[in-house]
Amino acid sequence: MPMGFAMTTSTEICAKQPDISYTPDFVKYQARTRRRLQHEDLAEDLPAGFPSTLIGDLVWDGSLDAKYKWTYELSVEEISELDEALATFKGNTHVGLKKPMGYINQVTFPLPTLHQTLREVSRELHLGHGFKVIRGIPVDRYSRKDNLIVYAGLSSHIAPLRARQDHQYNGKPADVVLNHIKDLSTSHTNIGAPAYTADKQVFHTDAGDIVSLFALATSAEGGKSRLASTWRVYNELAATRPDLIATLSQDWLAEDFGKTGATAKPLLFHQQPTEVSPQRVILQYARRYFTGFGALPRSPAIPPISEAQAEALDALHFLGEKYNVGLDFRKGDIQYVNNLAIFHARDGFIDTSEKQRHLVRLWLRDPEYAWAIPEALDERWKQLYDNVTADGEAFPLEPCIRSAGSGTSKG
Repeated sequence: MPMGFAMTTSTEICAKQPDISYTPDFVKYQARTRRRLQHEDLAEDLPAGFPSTLIGDLVWDGSLDAKYKWTYELSVEEISELDEALATFKGNTHVGLKKPMGYINQVTFPLPTLHQTLREVSRELHLGHGFKVIRGIPVDRYSRKDNLIVYAGLSSHIAPLRARQDHQYNGKPADVVLNHIKDLSTSHTNIGAPAYTADKQVFHTDAGDIVSLFALATSAEGGKSRLASTWRVYNELAATRPDLIATLSQDWLAEDFGKTGATAKPLLFHQQPTEVSPQRVILQYARRYFTGFGALPRSPAIPPISEAQAEALDALHFLGEKYNVGLDFRKGDIQYVNNLAIFHARDGFIDTSEKQRHLVRLWLRDPEYAWAIPEALDERWKQLYDNVTADGEAFPLEPCIRSAGSGTSKG
């Protein structure tokens, strides 16, 4: 539920935030864990209904590369089909529609041969291991706009719904469905999100069902993409620290950087099996909403997180590091990740004048395979997907900081 600053008491304002920052500190994490185990009466049972163990393809660790081939390399024929679809959408053939980019879909960007392969990718995201990489987009062959058309067009065959990532573009209302991920720290001072820096990005989830990243260019050094199974992390915590499962499943006050003050909801959700879906656990969180980052610090008007919550944040990150797989993200790769069951991180990187890391991102949803969304996330999902119109969709061609990552967004 939304909470305004006016609801915060003076006692809460004076309460002290734990010694925790956006950058995880393993020594402090170990010390906090020791203190809590020694001095607190911690729950020994899982919350009611939560499973002791999750099973299935979504439970994996760093050894997954020996068992699962997650990269699909496009053939020469499939790239030719992309070229034909691009020409069709742009109106360079007799069936061209000459529509704005918001009209990119499976019909206007036809892939008669590749379509079934991409539908299998969606199935793998939702019912398999939870991620896939499409390799071989010939970035240098296309203009910037054509690269974005190809990206959105191919992606529409995996998940046709594009989410709103920002509500304005160039100072005007818009459904911004594509975001550039690039180090802008040399040209901007109001950065409140690590996506726009070259810093290490800690484990987190984005918003929406599927997060996708397309590599237009890679860095000179570093920047490896890392994925970890939240189900594998869940199993570890359920076996060793059920109290942290309880902490994660309770309401947390997340900073929303000036919109209403804070929002309260759990980070971890359990879904019982139904006739059409198995038992599931869903994790949704980003560390910066509880610690602040850069130009967007956590407001002192919001009650601080607890020591238990601080330990839980660190436990998630360090277990993510323990069980992650590192992806060899190359120029022309498109990464698709089930954002409800996998969280991700990024190593720090170094750009040069010749090589500068530049990704573009879509948040997607596929109604055919989509997971049920917990009630506490309904409002957020409506903000993402409801009333996004083809005429209103915006695909910025150049990098800019979206409202939620800008220090100017704080009220």
